[in-house]
Amino acid sequence: MPSSLLQEFLKVFEQLRDEIVNDELLAGQPEASKQWVKEMMDYNVPLGKLNRGMAVLDVVQSLAEAKGAAPSAEDEFRANALGWCIEFLQAYFLVADDIMDSSITRRGQPCWYRRPEVGMVAINDGIILEACIFRILKKHFGALPCYVHLLELFHEVTFKTAHGQLLDTTTAPIGTVDLSRYTLDTYLRIVTYKTAFYTFYLPVACGLRLAGITDPAAYKLAEDICLQMGRYFQIQDDYLDCFGDPEVIGKIGTDIQDNKCSWLVVQALTRASEEQKAAIEESYGKDEEAAVQRVKEVYRQLDLEGLFKKYEQDSHDQLVKTIEGQDLLPQGVFTMLLKKIYKRQK
Repeated sequence: MPSSLLQEFLKVFEQLRDEIVNDELLAGQPEASKQWVKEMMDYNVPLGKLNRGMAVLDVVQSLAEAKGAAPSAEDEFRANALGWCIEFLQAYFLVADDIMDSSITRRGQPCWYRRPEVGMVAINDGIILEACIFRILKKHFGALPCYVHLLELFHEVTFKTAHGQLLDTTTAPIGTVDLSRYTLDTYLRIVTYKTAFYTFYLPVACGLRLAGITDPAAYKLAEDICLQMGRYFQIQDDYLDCFGDPEVIGKIGTDIQDNKCSWLVVQALTRASEEQKAAIEESYGKDEEAAVQRVKEVYRQLDLEGLFKKYEQDSHDQLVKTIEGQDLLPQGVFTMLLKKIYKRQK
């Protein structure tokens, strides 16, 4: 992404953060409390890839270009403010997720709850992060016709994502390995609700609302395309966790030892011989290098790399066909998202 766009995006974060720290609803708040909230936001919100947040402006620009225009400075600011609402939501999810998973690090630094001065105060900080979304919406969108639609959008996507997380954590609870639960239907429901709605549909729907689009058919089309993209994105993630280069993806994959209901194990269980299934059942979910390698060997025997590459190409071709075969929305709304994820290496 151009560094100028990133710098503008980060400037909007600083403005929104300072507005929240000095919110009139908190008049008289002690300085120490204000400093805590500022540091907590700086630590948890702006340090990720920011792809979700910056996608809102991409959508707004694509819609404007289709009309032969360019977004106004005000529209660009609002698009970036909505993008930061998505990043606040992401931060809220991650703070909670790290506590649930007893994670150690996040984005190259200790998880927020692991800081000695934080601990379980992180639960309240997560609540604050979510509440920030609605303060930003009220301040910057409260007078717009799309305000109530945006409120409902964030509430509904949060509701769906939380239920995806519930299904994920209860399908593969820590310390319990029950591979009979790992079906393709369950996997696809987990990734659709836990990832696809807030990663792909939410940025696109925010851009459409900001552009004044109200046609329900446009939102249904956007949802269908974005959920397909979201499933593709998560299946890529599962593939890279096992077969990606740690030097490129920036981490060592742990889905096998973490007992994750991943696309790879679901596919393996439907294709494996009895002997191969026994090897998976004996080794999956064990934090031992030999066990991990036994599972990977079954994956190699079943050529899951080849299966993924065929799935990737088929998914990309189907998405392109769907995007090009509709005339409700400019193709650029979707192609800019697809380009970012097609054949990604990290």
